[in-house]
This record gives sequence, structure tokens and C-alpha cells, in this order.
Amino acid sequence: MLLEIVQGDITREHVDAIVNAANESLLGGGGVDGAIHRAGGPSILEECRTLGGCTTGDVKATGAGALQARYVLHAVGPVYRGGGHGEPALLASCYRRALELAYELECRSIAFPAISTGIYGYPPREAALIALTSICDHGRLPVEIVRMVCFSQESLRVLEAAAGELGLDLG
Repeated sequence: MLLEIVQGDITREHVDAIVNAANESLLGGGGVDGAIHRAGGPSILEECRTLGGCTTGDVKATGAGALQARYVLHAVGPVYRGGGHGEPALLASCYRRALELAYELECRSIAFPAISTGIYGYPPREAALIALTSICDHGRLPVEIVRMVCFSQESLRVLEAAAGELGLDLG
């Protein structure tokens, strides 16, 4: 598995699956969620309406509409409430479930945002360590490329520092 950390716009990624930092309703929102729904078009929302929402820590798939990807994997991360309410396990579950679902859908490449670090308030460094550890623990799945897409320079710096802390080789 090749792990990449890049700065960019996740809606422009040419991968098999784009992970969306969604809310439990799956009916769109702000941040990454809103950007994916806007760029992908109304078919994503139409398909989300048939899924009955999604619980925190889980992931559900839809088509990608007008995006370059084949699928959008809607991951519902936890709202950060100090870290003592199961947030680390729920966040790790988002990454693990997205990789498992990508495998089931025969995806070879996947792009992740920094789940839960926006309005959900997860501390970026803690979230980065959980994301990278979860991804590397599931590297045995036949997903060839895992790309962490950072919207800001600061997010990129945090993820690269976390990768360095974990001693990860970023190819």
C-alpha cells in the first residue's frame, strides 16, 4: 500500500473512492460534506436519502455523481467531547470501515479527508495519529493507494508531523 499525504481539494481526486466526512443524516452539511455534495451533484443526495442515515463510526457508500471517483464513502465521525466518550474508537472505526468497504467495492485507490477535525472539533494531531494508525493497521487489504487530502497547509503540516512521529514511510 502506498500512503500519500497531499494538500488539495478532495472533490478533484482521481481515485476509486472518496471518503466524505458526513453527519448521521447523510443529507449534506458544511465543510467537506457540503463540498462533496455540491461537486458531485444531486444524485449523491438522492441516493443518500435511501440509506436511512448512518451511525457514528460507520460508513455507507453511494455513487459519486459528477465526481471523478466511482464511489463516495460517507463516514460519520464522532463529535469531540474531551476524548473520554469513546471518540478515539469511533474515529478509528471510520477509517477501518471505509477501507473494508473500499475492499468490498473492489477499489484500488481511496482519498480521505481529516474526519471530525472541522466543526466536530477533534484535535488535529490526535485525529491524525488515529487516522494514520488505523490506515496502516489495515494495510493488508488490497487497496493500493491511500491518499490523505488536506484542505489547508496547516492540516498538511499536522499530518506530516504525525507520520513522522509514527515513523511512516510516505513513499
